[in-house]
Amino acid sequence: MSIENVNLPDIGEGVTEGEMVSWLVAVGDSVEVDQPVAEIMTDKATVEVPSPIAGTVKELLVSEGDVVPIETAMLKVDTAGASASAAAAPKTAPAEPVANEPVAAAAPTPAANVASTSTIQPPVASSKVLATPSTRRLARELNIDINNIPGSGLAGRVTRDDVLSKSNGAGAVSAGTPMMKMPEIKVPQFNGSATGGEERVPLRGIRRKIAQQMQMTKQVVPHFTLMDEANVTELYKTRKKVKEIGASYGVKVTYLPFIMKALIATMREFPMFNASIDDNAEEIVYKKYFNIGFAADTPQGLLVPVVKNADQKTILQLAQEITELSNKARDGKLALDEMKGACITITNIGSVGGTYATPIINHPEVAIVGVYKMVDKPVFMDGKFKAAKVMNYTVTADHRLIDGAVAANFLNAFFKRIENPSHLLLDMI
Repeated sequence: MSIENVNLPDIGEGVTEGEMVSWLVAVGDSVEVDQPVAEIMTDKATVEVPSPIAGTVKELLVSEGDVVPIETAMLKVDTAGASASAAAAPKTAPAEPVANEPVAAAAPTPAANVASTSTIQPPVASSKVLATPSTRRLARELNIDINNIPGSGLAGRVTRDDVLSKSNGAGAVSAGTPMMKMPEIKVPQFNGSATGGEERVPLRGIRRKIAQQMQMTKQVVPHFTLMDEANVTELYKTRKKVKEIGASYGVKVTYLPFIMKALIATMREFPMFNASIDDNAEEIVYKKYFNIGFAADTPQGLLVPVVKNADQKTILQLAQEITELSNKARDGKLALDEMKGACITITNIGSVGGTYATPIINHPEVAIVGVYKMVDKPVFMDGKFKAAKVMNYTVTADHRLIDGAVAANFLNAFFKRIENPSHLLLDMI
C-alpha cells in the first residue's frame, strides 16, 4: 500500500484559499490522472480540481463547506497498482525532470507493507518558471532568484510559500512600504435578542467572498461619489432603432453597450480612470487596454463578469457578449478568468430600481460608474419646457488618485457622449 496526499493546488491569480463546494468522488472510487475530484469555489468562481495521480480514494480530509487554504491536503489516494504513466513526480520536483522515468511500484519487500504518505502535485511541464505576478514581485522584493526555486504548485508553479521558505521565513513582510497601514479593527461581539427567534446560517460561498472584498475595499480606498442626471432622449431613440436591427441578428441590444462605448472614449481622455494603485510598489499603473466589468445580480449573489478588450468590439458584439456572460453568471458557470482583469465596473442599479446610490469600488480599480432608472421628465430647453428621457448617473472614485474636480470633468465628458450617441462615431478607431 502506498498512500499519497492530494493537495488543493495553487490556482494562481493571488488566490489563497477555496471553499469546498462538493466532492466528485467517494471513498473506494478509482481515479485517473486529471480526473476532477472536487468542486472548489474561489474568488466567486467554481472550478474543478483534478487529481494529479491515479489510484483508489482512501479518505476525504475536508468536508463540504470547509474553507481550504492552498497546498492543504484534501484527500488520500492509494496509488498501489497504478500504472507507471499515471504516477506523478514528488512535491519537490527535480531541477531537470526526466520525462520517461519509470515510477511503478517496486517488487514487494518488507518495507513495502509500510504505508508511505507524501504530498503529490503534477510534474513540472517545462523548464519555464511558472508563478503569478504577485509571487514574482515577492521574490524580487526579497532579492531571491525565482529561477532557482523548485515549484510545489500545480504543474510545478512556484507559490508564495515556496518563496518564503527559500528565505527561511525572513522577509515575510514586503520590502515595499504600503502607502497606508490600516489599523487593526476589533470587531464587536454580537449579542442576539433573548426575546425573539433567530436563525444562524454560515457566512459561506459567494456571500462570504463579497463581504471580504467589500470590507477590504472600504478599509483601503477613500471613496467619494458625484451624482448628476443626463438627458438621454437621443440615446433612447438610437437604441430603439438599433434594438430592431439587433433582433434581426438574434441579439438583444440594451443600453449597456452604448454606456460602455461612451465610458471607454471618456477613459481615453482621462487616463487616471483606467489605472490602479500598486500600494506595495508605490506606483500608479496606467493600463493600455479596456476591460469593462458589469455587475450582474444572480441567485448566487452579485457577480462581475468582464468584457475583455471592449474597445475593439462593435455595439452588436458587445451586446452579444454581455448576454452570454449574464446567462453564465445566472447559471453559476462563469470561469475565474471571466471575472478577472477589469479596468472599471458599471453597476446598472436602474434595471431594478432606485434614483441614486453610492457603489463601492471593485478594488484594485479606482472607479465605478452607477446607472439608474430612466424616467420621463420636463426639461427646460430653448426657452420652453420639453418632454425628455432622463437617466441618473454616479461616478464613485478613489480619492487617492482622482480629485473631485477631475471626477466632475470626467462625468461631464461622459455626458457629452451619452447624450449625443452620434458623437461616439468620432471616437471610434
